[in-house]
Amino acid sequence: MKKQMIKDMCIGDEVETQVLVLEASKAAFNSPHRAGEHFLKLLLGDVSGRVKAVMWEPPGELPIGPGDVIFIRGQVGEYHGLQVVIGELRKLDSAKVNRSFFQAVSKRSPEDMMGELKQVIKEEIGDKHLQALMKAFFEDEEFARRFSLAPAARTIHHNYLSGLLEHTLEVIYFCRSLAGIYKEEINLELLLAGAILHDAGKIEEYRQDSLSFEFSDRGKLVGHISIGKEMLDKRLEKLPGFPSSIKLELEHMILTHHGLREWGSPEIPKTIHAYALFHADMLSARLNQFITVKNRHSAESGDWTEWDRFLERSIYVPPPQETS
Repeated sequence: MKKQMIKDMCIGDEVETQVLVLEASKAAFNSPHRAGEHFLKLLLGDVSGRVKAVMWEPPGELPIGPGDVIFIRGQVGEYHGLQVVIGELRKLDSAKVNRSFFQAVSKRSPEDMMGELKQVIKEEIGDKHLQALMKAFFEDEEFARRFSLAPAARTIHHNYLSGLLEHTLEVIYFCRSLAGIYKEEINLELLLAGAILHDAGKIEEYRQDSLSFEFSDRGKLVGHISIGKEMLDKRLEKLPGFPSSIKLELEHMILTHHGLREWGSPEIPKTIHAYALFHADMLSARLNQFITVKNRHSAESGDWTEWDRFLERSIYVPPPQETS
């Protein structure tokens, strides 16, 4: 079956292809003559992009949800952007589809990025205690493998294979820049260690068998922040003599890197290293979100992107300037 990519869909196109379900819900009709009836609202995706879809006459019981791959027939229309009106759909066996159609990957190779990360550890973290801690994590082959392949998020930023590793390197870069400005106040080695470990819990937060990076049970019930602190504590138990002051700083950085309690932080940053890490983490995430929304925009839709609910704005994307 030939795959039609979402990025190539245009108004009026007939659609007959496989897509990944990102969101699925039933909505009630507003018309009085259809009171009590529902239609199906979907957000569909593949590696090339996302598109909204509706099915006005869905089957009574439709056991599909996020993470499922479905076959659809329909037509592309327009409703605040492209929208596929589905006439027919059926669920496919996710184990038998081509994963490369649906699971995006980092533009950088995980081998190159892991090599860069290990170089940072070797050349920029000289403290013997922090070195021992880094080795306890990254000389564990299974941890390093999962860290190199995990996404950094399910939907918001760096939500692709090896996204966690790419995001971590970006946070390291921003932390290095901040430490270069505040040399007297920031211990670069400590800040880099926090940057490297702040999202380590994400290797257990998402299901590795899921095409759309669905949360694991542990991810839903515990969350990557608490999982990350557990990982840190377990490895520190095997490092006798590790300074309690450094341990406390690292624990605080992991627990506070989301910055605000309403954003999921058990605590808010109360050390300069935790505060710097929070802003470096936020900058990496937000710029990646911004670029993703910008790249998803079609020039035919005008100079403004669709409203992004995470960034809480539309983005201005003017046409490229002609050069004389």
